[in-house]
Amino acid sequence: MAAPPLPTALRRWEREQARLRAAVVEEDTEQWQKDASFTGLERVGGVDLSYTKGDDSSACASLVVLSYPALEVLYEDCRMVAVSAPYVAGFLAFREVPFLVEAVQRLQQEEPKLKPQVLLVDGNGLLHPRGFGVACHLGVLTDLPCIGVAKNLLQVDGLARDELHREQIRSLQREGDTFPLTGASGRLLGMVLRSCNNSSKPLYISVGHRVCLGTAVRLVQSCCRYRIPEPIRQADIRSREYIRKQLCSPLEVVSSGALSGKKGTGLDD
Repeated sequence: MAAPPLPTALRRWEREQARLRAAVVEEDTEQWQKDASFTGLERVGGVDLSYTKGDDSSACASLVVLSYPALEVLYEDCRMVAVSAPYVAGFLAFREVPFLVEAVQRLQQEEPKLKPQVLLVDGNGLLHPRGFGVACHLGVLTDLPCIGVAKNLLQVDGLARDELHREQIRSLQREGDTFPLTGASGRLLGMVLRSCNNSSKPLYISVGHRVCLGTAVRLVQSCCRYRIPEPIRQADIRSREYIRKQLCSPLEVVSSGALSGKKGTGLDD
């Protein structure tokens, strides 16, 4: 594991988060978002970074685009990448987002008609120590509506995995049931969603960019065949399979910013 960055780098990252945080839009901006059935929504994207077992510097960055509402895969982009930035809690974006931004840029250049109208991100948005998680970071840099979908509770602003929280989870009896995540500050940070009847483990939904929380929850629920929404599930499945295939042949690993001359930009927990 690489050594943590110097305090000066952390301060720089905090300033960058604060600067980009000002650009986050916490409301619906698209016409399809205002329709109860999401009429007009045709393409939903999902992103994932899967790491090679035993090597946290080698990963597969994956972007998939699914049709909506059929949830059939229209496009996939998997690429091995060399991850150089260390993992620091609250700053995951600086480690992973550049590769996901590049994947979106490749799609826009190669298959612009398949550009997703919204991205589902395996991570948090506003539910973050500084209100700027990976879904916000990716959303602002790509200017796409983004939704944070986390599998575990990030304990910020007084939120805790205590007995009260576990009791609230037990109260989610069927798919579509929710309860709000309100911090000690009084701010609504996200919603806890039971996404399917076959799993009692919930999802933690938060706003990333250009979507309101209610729309985010409804859309995630509509994308769930299993516990994990299909765009993220397919991105994860395909990135892991790509790594498996690559391990059977010489790995081709690229660094951020080295993809056909495309620029890198700055994902987060």
